[in-house]
Amino acid sequence: MPRSTFVLSLYAITLFCISLTPLHAKDTSLTRPSTVRESIGVNIHFTDPQPGEMDMLEAAGFGWVRMDFAWGATEKTKGVYDFSHYDTLMSELKKHHMRALLILDYGNDIYGAGGKPPYDDIGRAAFARWAVAAITHFRNRGVLWELWNEPNGDWFWPHHSADDYAKLLVTVGSAVKSAAPNELFIGPAMSGFDPNYLETCLKAGALNYWDAVSVHPYRQNEPESAYLDYNNFKTLIARYAPPGKTIPIISGEWGYSVSWGNYTDQRQGDYIVREFLSNIAYGIPLSIWYDWHDDGTDPKNAENNFGTVRYPYHSGQTPVYDPKPAYLACKTLGQILGDFHFDGTETTDGKQTDHALRFAHNHDRRWAAWTSAPQPHDITIPIPKGIYSLWNEQGQKRLSVTAGDRGLTIAVSGSPIYIEAN
Repeated sequence: MPRSTFVLSLYAITLFCISLTPLHAKDTSLTRPSTVRESIGVNIHFTDPQPGEMDMLEAAGFGWVRMDFAWGATEKTKGVYDFSHYDTLMSELKKHHMRALLILDYGNDIYGAGGKPPYDDIGRAAFARWAVAAITHFRNRGVLWELWNEPNGDWFWPHHSADDYAKLLVTVGSAVKSAAPNELFIGPAMSGFDPNYLETCLKAGALNYWDAVSVHPYRQNEPESAYLDYNNFKTLIARYAPPGKTIPIISGEWGYSVSWGNYTDQRQGDYIVREFLSNIAYGIPLSIWYDWHDDGTDPKNAENNFGTVRYPYHSGQTPVYDPKPAYLACKTLGQILGDFHFDGTETTDGKQTDHALRFAHNHDRRWAAWTSAPQPHDITIPIPKGIYSLWNEQGQKRLSVTAGDRGLTIAVSGSPIYIEAN
């Protein structure tokens, strides 16, 4: 990709980013600048965490979790809503300074749909009443509410239809924005990039309700390759956006399974950081990694091997899960750049596949650098003269180096390194 396309102005970042600070009534758009920690999160599959689990999540540097908010589990009698399990989750998140992206999803047998999505007016109205009840129950808690999960695939929406989803969207969106206009509502949690599906939603008026468009950019090539997909979607969204309304794109779910061919724990660790950092540079205000921990122990099962930590839980031990390189890479990212804001890209003397990002916190500046080229090589980054420390992505301080008149010459590889002034 041309290096010029990697550059994103601070003005655009300001428009697109989200704050970790709980939103109040006056905050009606996703426009606040964010730190790195406030821009990254992880999928979970629990409402009642195991002892020690939330401590590990916080230590990893995640500012968000994404979790299903299931209709059938919270409305078992018509019109009676039980959100107590999610009260527990929200209480734990508050203690650990994290926010929630909650997915309004899946069917409800009491409405005769057999667990399928609501396809008729009665079902859609019932879903909307439930969604409004949930959103008002957790009002002013900084939640991002997402309508469904990957509705453009048969696995979560049998016989999927963009028109059917758009009908649900309009019913729920109008009810939510009427009852809780300052709460954040997003969708469609799209699997991949399907412009035809998205355009059907946009033509139905989705951007009158959505505060962001959420996509799942899964792929088996490098994270940086998502740039063109994002750019095409930004162009499409801008065509339908109401006047004066900025609609960012959120990377709502994306990971790399170690069971895929040519993937290793180390490569997964490289890619989680590169995914987060490249998304930040592309103006994506929130990135959610899939998944928190492995879902099993079968090395050939893709679903078992997306996690940042291994599957077994160790009661009474510290840590309670065995960290994978992906976990340590996130932890290092949080320790070095967690409180920093993206401050732009540096033009290197290397190849177009070389990346050097600058971050700022007050008067401090730090850098992250890597290459998506297949072979390591030297690049020169034009940073101020002085002595710097280099850290690898696993948190090990490698050496002190000196930047001269032209900047700092260092070796880069597919594993990001961090540069900190001494």
